[in-house]
Amino acid sequence: MEDRTIGLPENHEVTLVNREEAQISGVLHLTTFDDEQIVLDTELGTLTLKGEELHIKHLDLDAGKLSVEGLLTSLAYGPGKGRPGRQKGRGLLERLLK
Repeated sequence: MEDRTIGLPENHEVTLVNREEAQISGVLHLTTFDDEQIVLDTELGTLTLKGEELHIKHLDLDAGKLSVEGLLTSLAYGPGKGRPGRQKGRGLLERLLK
């Protein structure tokens, strides 16, 4: 029998439209949010969105999807959950010369 995880996306994508709307897939958990900052865990680590008058239009953690509207001024990735098995904190050269 095949083992499947239902509801978790296999990819992480960010679509930004005119800095006023963002659709994000691969969302695992919404950490914090207010009208100036949204912090969430994604398949590839922690993503912080900053801006003005940010509103969550749609959130479906079962499907791993989030839609945000407002003036987005910054999107930044930081350390976080990410995918298991990834080597974090090591640069490309360091991994190649292992």
